[in-house]
Amino acid sequence: MTNTQRTNIFIGTMTLAAIAATGFAGFHSHTLHAPFALAVLALAAATSRMKVKLPGLNGNMSVNLPFLLTAIVNLSVAEAVLIACLSTVAQCWPTKDPMQKARKFKPQQMAFNVSMMTLATCLASLMFHAQWLQTISWTSSTLGLVLAAFTLFLGQTAPVAAIMAISEDKTPGNIWWNLVQLSFPYYVLSAGLSSMVQTASTRVGWELALAVFPVMYGIHRSYTLYFARLAEAPRTPVMVRAANA
Repeated sequence: MTNTQRTNIFIGTMTLAAIAATGFAGFHSHTLHAPFALAVLALAAATSRMKVKLPGLNGNMSVNLPFLLTAIVNLSVAEAVLIACLSTVAQCWPTKDPMQKARKFKPQQMAFNVSMMTLATCLASLMFHAQWLQTISWTSSTLGLVLAAFTLFLGQTAPVAAIMAISEDKTPGNIWWNLVQLSFPYYVLSAGLSSMVQTASTRVGWELALAVFPVMYGIHRSYTLYFARLAEAPRTPVMVRAANA
């Protein structure tokens, strides 16, 4: 079996799992919050276009995670899944490069990314809204957010590592560990931002989520500069002299 065949089988499996998760989410949703959902969707879609190239890996990371966690914590499962799907479509939609050449639309990439985010968001939302968490008094919300962020982390990084290993004939464990080292601090930061938004929104209102957008833009710029320097570091004269020493 070729790498292409294995990749297609994996994407097909992820798509079926995402369809099942979407159907399941439709039957496990509480009250809808249309205005809040539309605001979070707009912010998640906008920040999904702020992508950062991961050094050493054939992949990108967008900075819309705090808004996905905000949707998971404050909205129904169905709303969170819908926001994840639409923001992922916005993230993967082809644009023009600096040379003004239109990039080709990649259906397989779109299908995989949308399926991955749908499944991960559904599992994370179901984890946060789990009945057993509601019995743990005042710690339920904090613990639920931590478990949701961790579930989303595994739901995103594990499939990405798997498909990269299949398509590139590499060891999935090594790829996943590289993803962990590059992205785990961002998940911790996003969970903290989501927690602050959740706490403040109960007193000020959900409109506070709008204030997070400038923060995410700053994080995007910081990650872009940091990863660019990290990617160029092995080619600097200092590193070459160290290697030859």
